Amino acid sequence: MIAKALGRLLALLGAALVLYLAVVLVNVTIAAVSTSTAKPSRGAAAPPSSRVLARGRQIFRFDTFGDQAFWGSALQLHRAIAGSKNGGVGPGVSPKTALSVGLKVDATRIPTSVAAAIKAGKVNLNDPKVTLTLLKLNAVVGVRGFFRGNRLTSMGITCAFCHSTVDNSFAPGIGRRRDGWPNRDLNVGAIVGLAPNKKPITGLLQVDEATVNKVLASWGPGKFDAELFLDGKAFRPDGKSAATLIPAAFGLDGINLHTYTGWGSVPYWNAFVANLEMHGIGNFDDDRLSNAKQFPVAARAGFAHVRNKRDLITSKLGPLHLYQLSLPVPHSKRFNRAAARRGKAIFNGKGRCANCHMPPAFSDAGWNLHTGEEICTDNFQSSRSPTFRYRTTPLRGIVAKTKGGFYHDGRYPTLRAVVDHYDSCFKLGLSSREKTELVEYLRGR
Repeated sequence: MIAKALGRLLALLGAALVLYLAVVLVNVTIAAVSTSTAKPSRGAAAPPSSRVLARGRQIFRFDTFGDQAFWGSALQLHRAIAGSKNGGVGPGVSPKTALSVGLKVDATRIPTSVAAAIKAGKVNLNDPKVTLTLLKLNAVVGVRGFFRGNRLTSMGITCAFCHSTVDNSFAPGIGRRRDGWPNRDLNVGAIVGLAPNKKPITGLLQVDEATVNKVLASWGPGKFDAELFLDGKAFRPDGKSAATLIPAAFGLDGINLHTYTGWGSVPYWNAFVANLEMHGIGNFDDDRLSNAKQFPVAARAGFAHVRNKRDLITSKLGPLHLYQLSLPVPHSKRFNRAAARRGKAIFNGKGRCANCHMPPAFSDAGWNLHTGEEICTDNFQSSRSPTFRYRTTPLRGIVAKTKGGFYHDGRYPTLRAVVDHYDSCFKLGLSSREKTELVEYLRGR
């Protein structure tokens, strides 16, 4: 017995000695590394996250997912941009026209000599040929031109088409990119309306071209109707356009469901848009779109299950999502800070705003959906979603969302109008001063 006990004791002592030596070895190694004067190689690879972010930014800004097959080959929109004098049709789209419909120009892509010539008034901004030059430079935000020599042979759009703008530092509509900001100047309907061949749209919706033109003209700046190509509903019951405001692509970290009616996660919606709205080349599945009663257009077109031999979308969803989550949230510097502090107390207290718009994400923590009845709103738009609900919209970055009004369809022209709505809906009894202070707090988000 004594021999066995001694054996076990020696075994334990041996194990302890091995563990001690291992700890000493690790500590010495760490110390050696931390005190080393060796400098990392200049050619060292960037951290994986940095590489993925860079790829995500490239995808967001410049990747068409192959959608030039739709915008160029099918709609032939590139021919309308070029104009008859440059191998296309019609008068063409000059830089002045492009800017008037909300397209933006990345000033950092313009060579210094050209920028100086523009400033000096030596560049004819009424000439479509200048637009072609800008497309060759990849300077038109969200639009990619494809050339054979100097001839524009096709064009496509990227995520930045709707979800980037510029800071106007060079001129109105020309400046440094602001990725993630919704382009509330962009008149998507007017741009699509230029297409020489609308048969892909009329065929999908099973309507004539005059009807399509009427619908496109009804959208106006800063709006797009993604559900039109699913349910065919172009107008609300009150006769107004069913289009909704282009949303921001920033401030989505920690948010459960994306879009005004909570269709799905951010990667889901990226896949949805890339395949079904941008008309890129990829694979996509959503059985909900086979519901012919709710989504007759989508069910007829087979949107529930999209398959292509080449998938130019799915492998890009990860980097794209990561880049979106990295986008900084802008904050206004022009608001009354003292009033905003009082407004914060109202937001969290009497105003009951934080019951749903929970800081720091300013959306519900978890299932962030509500019926129209809960928020004193009609159910037209929510009925166009598989959720039949409205998502609690994140409030961060209000400074970038002021154009075009508030709510999904811009029905409230000001933040004060939104506050008035909820004051009435929930019978909050806010005074005029309290409403003003609450608005100041929101403006600073």
